[in-house]
Amino acid sequence: MSAKKELQGMAAIVTGSTGNIGRSIALALADAGVSVTINARTSADKAKEVVELIRKSGGQAIACLGDVTSEEQVQNIIDTTIREFGRLDILINNVGPPSSGPVTEISYDEWRHYMATKLDSAFLCIKAAIPHLSKNGCGVIINIGASSAHTGNPNRAVDVAAKMGLAGLTGALAVELADKNITVNCVAPGRIMREGSISPHFQSKPIPMGREGTPEEFAGTVRFLCGPHSRYTTGQTLHVNGGWYISIN
Repeated sequence: MSAKKELQGMAAIVTGSTGNIGRSIALALADAGVSVTINARTSADKAKEVVELIRKSGGQAIACLGDVTSEEQVQNIIDTTIREFGRLDILINNVGPPSSGPVTEISYDEWRHYMATKLDSAFLCIKAAIPHLSKNGCGVIINIGASSAHTGNPNRAVDVAAKMGLAGLTGALAVELADKNITVNCVAPGRIMREGSISPHFQSKPIPMGREGTPEEFAGTVRFLCGPHSRYTTGQTLHVNGGWYISIN
């Protein structure tokens, strides 16, 4: 683990923390000294794997399976974190599988499912976490958005609507929770290295830096926003995409 543990003694929940970005965020926070609750809906083996990586590096972590579209299961994740670590300082909302297809081919049930997974889950987690985040004098909420949601893309109506909803929620809650000393920010990834195909909207315009970002680089931005040097930063959407977003605007 890093010699610099600027977040030592804090505790965090990272939802969706067995995937590419979520896993890197969990590892980065643990490296900074945070005790981390690893969350997945059903992937017990993957959650255990992340926990073991953190523990082998000298950090503290637990796994807590739960569907974050369920108010009851969200409360269990919060309660488990408090029981294990005695506090909650950081909430990272990072769930939401990608979806695509013409809007005319998306059923209403599919629309509601994706909106619940990507947007409603953040609302439920934030609502349940606020009483605990406000106890320690400096709570942090970070919503993981998407740079592509700010550009408008064909066949991605659900993604764009949900992720822009997260950006709006971020701004509203930054103001609402400021007097509780809770910062709320959104971090929007561009093309980050991962398994699988590359979305067409990232292929249509070259990345000015000439390469994909790494999950670790993205997680570093999240780590900074959780730290003591970003306490006056709130209500912002930070784009991490090697200049891709600014180059198309």
